[in-house]
Amino acid sequence: MGIKKIGVLTSGGDAPGMNAAVRAVVRTALNKGVEVVGIVGGYTGLINGEIVDFNLRSVSEIIHRGGTVLYSSRCPEFKTEEGIMKAVETCKKHGIDGIVTIGGDGTFRGARDLSLHGVPCVGIPATIDNDIASTDYTIGFDTAMNTVMEMVDRLRDTAQSHARCSVVEVMGRGAGYLALRTGIAVGAVSILVPEVEYNVDEIVERMLKTKKTGKKHFIIVVAEGIGKVKYIAKEIEDKTGIETRATVLGHVQRGGRPTVRDRVMASRMGYAAVELLVQGVGNRVISFTDNKIVDFDIYEALSMERKFDYDLYRIAHEISI
Repeated sequence: MGIKKIGVLTSGGDAPGMNAAVRAVVRTALNKGVEVVGIVGGYTGLINGEIVDFNLRSVSEIIHRGGTVLYSSRCPEFKTEEGIMKAVETCKKHGIDGIVTIGGDGTFRGARDLSLHGVPCVGIPATIDNDIASTDYTIGFDTAMNTVMEMVDRLRDTAQSHARCSVVEVMGRGAGYLALRTGIAVGAVSILVPEVEYNVDEIVERMLKTKKTGKKHFIIVVAEGIGKVKYIAKEIEDKTGIETRATVLGHVQRGGRPTVRDRVMASRMGYAAVELLVQGVGNRVISFTDNKIVDFDIYEALSMERKFDYDLYRIAHEISI
């Protein structure tokens, strides 16, 4: 028996472009004669049966919106067998034959568990951290980078006016991908990421050396996984005599209108996810690899290791003098 109805949900941290992915899933499925329902509130909504019917117009005017119209949550109950079985019962009750899950690694683990219990799932990678090993790119990353760049550019104005140093913490959980690329984009004199050991004395030496060439203000970008920006800022000020301020950008990085890249990528991935489900294929993760949309087995995807771009880090270090 073919797929007659699919569900779509967003889970974990929100990312700009999730709505574009939801829109693509709904429009693609309906165009193929498959009914679509939205699952409100991620896996929590699936457990509690929070289901809404979608038609073509249900997803109008959302492609440009950040966040997720389906809402999101983290669901500890879904990590239990009882929680999974409640979700399976919801699928049976509403005639849901498969689900497109949009989110990060935790979302994919949930999709794997559902697939093992007879509900085919296809995952779409969406996180501003870009830390999913199976894909070169995750939905939301480009928008977040541009948001950080804009915010740090504003900080630079005041840092330049007062000849200060700004130590800026950006998001990324335990990964430095967001910090590395935004650090390059804003001309940071140093970029601190979890993947590379750092030494404050080396940062101080670099700043003082650069100051002798005429530089009067400094930007230092610190990944969330490093943290301690207030401590780092104080240590830099004590050792350089340069007034230094710490700024944590926080959740503003998750918001805002998605960029063209995120809207297009989300649309392509949403389309590919429905294509798989309609063919009766589940337990897969959509990925963008070598400039192509591909898919992997969820087990394989979760076992992969993300590689940090040390060459790009070296370039960043050499040009920020």
